[in-house]
Parts: sequence; C-alpha cells; structure tokens
Amino acid sequence: MSKPLAGTPPVLILIEPQDIVNIGAAVRICCNFGVDEMRVIKPHIWDPYRIEGIAHHTGDFIARVRHFDTVQEALADCSYSVVLTGRERTAKRRIQRPREAAEELVARSFEGRVAIVAGREDSGLTNEELDACHTLVTIATDPRNTSLNMAQAIAVFLHEVFTARGADAIPFKRPKHRAPKAGHEILERMFNDWERSLWGIEFFKTRQADTVLRTFREILYRADLDDREAKLVRAMGIEVLRYLERNGAPVGEPPGGAQGRVGSGTPPRGLGTDSDMPLGTEPDLRPFPE
Repeated sequence: MSKPLAGTPPVLILIEPQDIVNIGAAVRICCNFGVDEMRVIKPHIWDPYRIEGIAHHTGDFIARVRHFDTVQEALADCSYSVVLTGRERTAKRRIQRPREAAEELVARSFEGRVAIVAGREDSGLTNEELDACHTLVTIATDPRNTSLNMAQAIAVFLHEVFTARGADAIPFKRPKHRAPKAGHEILERMFNDWERSLWGIEFFKTRQADTVLRTFREILYRADLDDREAKLVRAMGIEVLRYLERNGAPVGEPPGGAQGRVGSGTPPRGLGTDSDMPLGTEPDLRPFPE
C-alpha cells in the first residue's frame, strides 16, 4: 500500500450464524477488505478446521475470533455501530444506503471503535438487537427479490467501507517485466515491415493502401506499445514474408511490377527500406524475457 488507509478497521459481529459456509465466507471477506477482528454470538456451528477449509490461509484470523452471549456484550467497547438489514421497519429509524453509511462509519472510527452487525440467515435480527445499533443499513435490491445472503450483504458493505478508507488509491501490482515506451525508430520500422508484408500477400489488390496503412498506424498508436511489444508486432510482420518464402508461395507485387517486387532486393515503390532487417535474418527481440 502506498499510504495507510484512513481510520481504523471496523469490527464485524455475527449474531447466531447458522451456516458454516457463510461463516467461512465472512472470514474471507474480512481478510479481503482489511477487517482484522470478528466477533460471534452463539453460532449454531463453530469448527475452525472446516471454516479454514472454506477460507484458506485464514487460521490466524479465525484463532482471534471472540465469542459472546449477547449483542450488548459484543458492542460494549464500540462507540458507533451499524446493522445490515433488508427488512423495512414501521418504526421510525435512521436508515442509510451502504455508501453513505460507509463514509460515516469511517469518519466515526477516528473517535472510537466502530462495528458492523449482521446475522441470522433465516429470521434476521430482533427489534432489541436492532435497537442496540445506531443506524440501519439497507442495500438497494430489485423489489421483486429483496433478500440477500448474509455473506453477500457483508461483502457489499465491507467493500464500501474499504473504499471509503481509501483503498482505491492502492496501486496495481507492477508488471513483472517492464520495458520503456517504444521510440519513433522502432515504430517506423514496425510500420515499414508490416507495409512490406501486406504488399507481399496482395492485401491492397482491392483496397486503398494509403488509407489502410494510415488506419493501421492509428490503431497501433492507440495501443501505446512499449519497446518489447513493438518488437513482437514487428517480428510478426516480418514472419509473414518469411513464411511465403519458405513455402515457395508467390509474393504479391506492389504497383510497378517485378522491379519493385518484395524480396527482390528492391523496395516496392513508395515503401521505405529497412536496412537493418533484410529477409533471411532474425529480428532482435531483446529485451524479450520469458
């Protein structure tokens, strides 16, 4: 990470989870999105070996999971908490969508420990358990299918929290092999070699050569090739003519007839020469690591 994430990670609290697959998924999601503590209240099943079998390489996290008897006990050291629920309430409650709720949760984490509460795959949470939390978080879903799996809901919200903490600023992994951007010289040689090859296969018999080559050039400019990639594309163009030579196939002629035939030693009319890459030699693809 280029810089520390904002705030402190929330605690995830699961109330009476029933499915060990959901527990394992919740563990994996915590590890994916920077949550370092999970608390459980009276799980129907708890088997660390099977949980790690679902969420591989999370043994250290599972060993730190704390067990409680009530939500009040689990929230005792937290100054702010939200609860995930998809069921609408008739009582007036503070309700937020995940993005807004995540931003506030992160802001509150600077003032004290914050928590996310979820649970009971079949019946959800009681009113008393909901009352123990400051804010209800409801994920927008298709009205025809409002129910989300517990682990799915946790994943949606923890991703929002992770993003609110600044996760999008984490740089992508650098390529294993880096190369400088292709310079003008290698690009021009690449275009030259492909021009020769396209004449060689008579690609321009029914096409306007200048228009096609200009479009081809624009396509490769947009690709923003590095030096390694340009050398590969160039070698592909060269190999077209070499294939024709090896197989004794007739090589197409550019305007001007045999005097400008590709491979004859005289460049086709209107085509640039490529003195460093005569047919019969191998292109230098360095650096081109495996």
